[in-house]
Amino acid sequence: MDNGSLTRRIMTSALVVAIAALVIFVLPNWAFTLLASVMIGISLKEFFELAEKKGIVVYKYFGICIGMLIPIIVYFQKGLEGYFAIEPFIIVIACLFIFVLQFTRRDSSQALASIAVTLFGLLYIAWLFSFFVKLKFMPQGALLVTFVILVTKVGDVGAYFVGRLIGRHSLIPRISPNKTVEGTIGGLICSVVTAILSKLYLPDFPMGHLVVLGLLLGVLASVGDLAESLLKRGGAVKDSGGILPGFGGMLDLIDSLIFTAPIFYFYVEVMMKR
Repeated sequence: MDNGSLTRRIMTSALVVAIAALVIFVLPNWAFTLLASVMIGISLKEFFELAEKKGIVVYKYFGICIGMLIPIIVYFQKGLEGYFAIEPFIIVIACLFIFVLQFTRRDSSQALASIAVTLFGLLYIAWLFSFFVKLKFMPQGALLVTFVILVTKVGDVGAYFVGRLIGRHSLIPRISPNKTVEGTIGGLICSVVTAILSKLYLPDFPMGHLVVLGLLLGVLASVGDLAESLLKRGGAVKDSGGILPGFGGMLDLIDSLIFTAPIFYFYVEVMMKR
């Protein structure tokens, strides 16, 4: 990455951090949910366009609408008595509608690919990223969301700079030739250190749990980053889009967060309540 690209990335990062801080700590939960919905919509558009580049016919606008609806449903159902997770039911309904839409097509040669890619987009991006809304509604929700973002993204930044400075051994060159073993280890260490330092604003979290979470989220962030790189490699593109100068697309921004948010949510719900 040249100096110009690095400058654009820093400027974009500063803007993203400012917006995130405003939405997480100042604005009400509906604004947070709306931002998550918009991010999901843009990411799904980029994902479906990757599939279209490979000649796969997808139900792009249907998938985007359903995907953007999922975090909104999570938001409204939290206020209902007898709350239960209704978003998997919405995905089931979406599955039925996708089959019905396929019934109306004259050419069924791509039925398997069309249905699979559309549903995978909803699961991979919309459902997993919507766990941020669930986290926001938990006690100390703003701090929990901050924890996930900081541990994940500081790990990303650490991996990038350590890789640039001392990276010598490629991690998985056929998927991402620029990622190195040294960078990955450096990013993991940064995630663990960030998690430990989070004791300053999450004093009730035992240190042992913070260390485990740093390791867990650090590994998941790398997996999420590699997963999106695999998709881009399949679509023969460098970035998922161009909406964010220095980063590429929205999916490039959230890729490492897609797995960390739901796993952290379940960890807090299961392990922290024992």
